[in-house]
Amino acid sequence: MSETVKGDARREIMGRVRERLGVRGDEVGRRGRVQSRIRNAVANIIPERAKVGKSERIKLFQSMLETSGAEVSRVRTYKALPEVIAALLRDNNLPSRVRIGDDPIFAAFRAEPGLVEILSGPAQGDDLVSVSRAFSAAAETGTMFLISGKDNPSTLNFLPENHIVIIAADDIAGAYEESWAKIRSDFGAGKMPRTVNLISGPSRTADIEQTIVMGAHGPRKLFVLIAGG
Repeated sequence: MSETVKGDARREIMGRVRERLGVRGDEVGRRGRVQSRIRNAVANIIPERAKVGKSERIKLFQSMLETSGAEVSRVRTYKALPEVIAALLRDNNLPSRVRIGDDPIFAAFRAEPGLVEILSGPAQGDDLVSVSRAFSAAAETGTMFLISGKDNPSTLNFLPENHIVIIAADDIAGAYEESWAKIRSDFGAGKMPRTVNLISGPSRTADIEQTIVMGAHGPRKLFVLIAGG
């Protein structure tokens, strides 16, 4: 679809929305209110379970993920990742080959080339295992925030049947609102990432006859490694 056609379709859709709302979009003060809302993000309701200390946040985060079917482990340092992931692959009868992006934390993999074979860049159709780093996480639901880009291509989150996600213990927040605030703060005004993928467990669906099917829209298995204390 050409950019011109996309633009026409977008204008038509937004025109219908404005018509249903009874607005034109150019009313006095309307754009200013929108810009003010964007500049001054207002936090939504934060549940009480998210208002806990660091150790409780990590326990809650792990519990929520495990309830959703993910396997969660602790890793002392990033340097230990190659050995830990090599063992994880062996224990799950998976090939010692993973696809990763350009994230700096993966320097440890390249320093230990004999443990795990490294493939770089976006995921390919025959990749069985991918490794990503989560930018942040919300303990309230065990949800990880993964930022798109060369460091962690979004295809790594969806194509391989096995996904390993690394999250620093210090990046586990209590609530969604704190994770969104971290993204806005780190990227700056007008520089939000193109895509933020929220992951709370392995892919599953019960759309057909209410029967659980794993891997329908993404990885069948999700392994989460919490790095640091």
